[in-house]
Order: sequence, then C-alpha cells, then structure tokens
Amino acid sequence: MTSPRPQGSAQSYALLSVGAAVATITLKLVAWHLTKSVGLLSDAVESVVNLLAAVVALWALRFAAEPPDAEHRFGHAKAEYLASAFEGLAILGASVAIALTAWARIADPQPIEDAWLGIGVSSVASAINGGVAFVLFRAGKRLDSITLRSDAHHLMTDVWTSAGVLAGVALVQVTGWHVLDPIVALAVATNIVWMAGKILLETAHGLLDKTIPEGEQAALDTLLDRYRTGGIDLHAVRTRQAGPVRFVDMHVLVPGGWTVQHGHDLCEEIEREVRAILPRASVLTHLEPIEDPVSWDDPGSPNGPR
Repeated sequence: MTSPRPQGSAQSYALLSVGAAVATITLKLVAWHLTKSVGLLSDAVESVVNLLAAVVALWALRFAAEPPDAEHRFGHAKAEYLASAFEGLAILGASVAIALTAWARIADPQPIEDAWLGIGVSSVASAINGGVAFVLFRAGKRLDSITLRSDAHHLMTDVWTSAGVLAGVALVQVTGWHVLDPIVALAVATNIVWMAGKILLETAHGLLDKTIPEGEQAALDTLLDRYRTGGIDLHAVRTRQAGPVRFVDMHVLVPGGWTVQHGHDLCEEIEREVRAILPRASVLTHLEPIEDPVSWDDPGSPNGPR
C-alpha cells in the first residue's frame, strides 16, 4: 500500500501556472503590438505554448490522482509522463516556430517601434514567469512531480527566451542594426532545444521504468543488508518509479524448516521497514526456501540467472 501524495496541492500549483500563462500572453501581445518586433512576437508564441502545456499538466495531475481501477491496477501515476512529454514537444515546437519567423525576418529586417515601452511591458511578463517557475520547481521537488518540474523548466525557458529577445531589441535601438532582432530570436530558439531534450530524456526514463533515485536506492540497500543474516537472504530486488510512486519487489529466502507464519511475519516486517524509508512505495515480497537452488534463479537480472 502506498501513501498518497497531496494531489490537491499539486493541482493548485498547476492552476497557478495557467494563471501566469494567461497574464504573460496578454502582456507580451501588448508588447508585440507596440513594437512590431519579430523577437517579441516569438516570445508571445512561446507563452501560448506555456498555456497549452499548463492546461495539459493540470489534466495529468488530476488523472494521476485517480485511484487504481479494474483496467489500471497499478494506478494512474504515469499520466504525469504524458504531460512532461507534451511539455518537451511543445518547447521543440515553439523553438521551430520562433526560428522560422526569425529566418523570414532576417531576409527582410524591419524597424522596431516604441522599443523601450515594449521592453518594459515584456519585462513585467518575464518577472511573473520567473517567480512562478521558482515556486513550481520547489513544489515539483517537494512533491516529486515531474509534471511540475517540467512546467517550471518550460517557464524558465520562456524567461531566457524573453531575456535574449529583450537584449536584441535593446541592441537594435542602440546600434540601429535591425537585423539583430531576428538573429537574437534565432539564437534563443536554438538554445531552448537543449531544455526540451532534457525533459524528453527524463520522460523516456520514466516510461521505461527507471530505478528509483540513487539516494533512495542506497537507503534501501542499506536497510535490506540488515536482514541478510542468520540463514536469511534477499535477492531479485527490483525497483522502479512512476511519477511520485515507488515500486519495490524482492524474493525473501529463509530456512526451509520455517513455518509459513514465521516467513510471513518476516516479509511483513521488511515491507513495513521499506515503506518507512519510502513512504510512497508499493512493496511486494516473495517467500522462498533458501536451500532450493531454484530459489536463486533470477531470469530478470541484468546478469542473467544467478
């Protein structure tokens, strides 16, 4: 049995992201309307993607909070990976849109109007994104939510995009080189592809049942080593994670002369101890006689059967 994560809290952070996206889209569209800068237009496009991603994140968190059902016996925690995959792809899509717009403007540079006013308006939007990203990243780590962490990374990508765009607009005003506007936008589009790659890589690891984080795995190994004594051993220990939920499976090898009750009590004790260090863990133990060579077989091990 696992301890539930405070999903209502996670969803409230997702709603915060939605509100921030609506506010920044409005401000950045105003900035673009004032300046006609392709850089600021690309920045506004990125914020539209932020809004779509925030809505998907909210859906994923709500769906992940659903209890196990007849068709999903292990729960719905992996729904968060769908949201993080969308986040990564959305960032990639935004970078392509920005690059295409910038490339077209390089061939036909245009002057920027009311640049300093546009910079001021867009800076307010960036401050909102930066503040919300900080809050989401801390919440994502505390709640162990890849959805909130991905959303935070996405917002920080938007902040860096805005910083590059605003620097480009300012340089255009100072130097009079109108081509700098689309060049800076193109450079920013290239840079944010790296962030999308990080998010998609983490998503892939989650979908492929990556083992639990190193610190948690080390604590688990230390705990289980305490039981490897007095004719008792543990093997075929496997861990994986699905969003905030941990899954731990193992074979418990005991003397064949033990009663079923004795072995059962040991397994229950081990499961309690594991859940004490991994509160959101689902633990499964399988009892076997240590004298039987077949008990040591582990076809699923990376090293083959033992």
